[in-house]
Amino acid sequence: MSKFLSDVAQKEFDSKVKLAFQGKYKLEGTCEYRGNVTGNSYDFRLMGKGMGHERGAPSSDVTPMDISHSKPTATMKDYEFPEYTDIFNDAEVNFDEMSKLASVIANAGGRRKDQLQIDAMAAGTFNATLTAGEGLLVDTDVGGVGTGLNVAKLRAIKKMFVAREADETIFIAMESEGLDDLLADSTLTSSDYNTVKALVNGEINQFLGMTFITFGTRAEGGLNLTGSIQDGYAWTASSVGVASGIELSVSTDWIPTKSSWLSNANLKMGATIIDNEGVCKFQYTV
Repeated sequence: MSKFLSDVAQKEFDSKVKLAFQGKYKLEGTCEYRGNVTGNSYDFRLMGKGMGHERGAPSSDVTPMDISHSKPTATMKDYEFPEYTDIFNDAEVNFDEMSKLASVIANAGGRRKDQLQIDAMAAGTFNATLTAGEGLLVDTDVGGVGTGLNVAKLRAIKKMFVAREADETIFIAMESEGLDDLLADSTLTSSDYNTVKALVNGEINQFLGMTFITFGTRAEGGLNLTGSIQDGYAWTASSVGVASGIELSVSTDWIPTKSSWLSNANLKMGATIIDNEGVCKFQYTV
């Protein structure tokens, strides 16, 4: 037996974690991302709208549009994912066991990163009517009192983004009960209405030009459920920001007092809403 871990083993373990992490992080590419941030926070930039003026008299002074600027701040927190293990206590690394631990660490890191973005959206301000500076709230009574996730709610979400001229991909985060509701709706599953063969694949990928992401039950919290009211969110990538000081980085260290290796991953990250008008909160009864 040997307590020494070769550089090859360390690099192999690190690469396996990164590979699994990229495959399990569900919200990858759905936000504005800033990496290699120094310090504990990052200020995103939100530039307001401008409107042109009719030209005045010849050689008259121009009138500035007075575009507003704000700096939504993402405050980063430190996370770690340690585990003692004896899979490295042989002179030859057991790469099969290493792969399993890499997946566990990567999955935990991916779920945490997802949760940061979900929590940032949950902290937004929402109103049942379109209000400047606020997101839209589509409550559970849209499409019927105390109803599940239905087409009426999806249409209300789509209408908000069209009204605000959000010419970007719209992402929707829902949980499994919401998926079940939509799969029971023939408007989404019938080829007469929709080209997505939801009944064949058992999933909803796109509808009304919006991209759906489904979450299960998560120890980190996931999408909030209060009583029988389930929350979900719709947003555009430019409306939510994620800042990272340390992307998921891996270390393995020999701990003599444990006669074991300590495998760990570190993550320094935070998230914030950049533009509340580009986020919609919807609710449905489960």
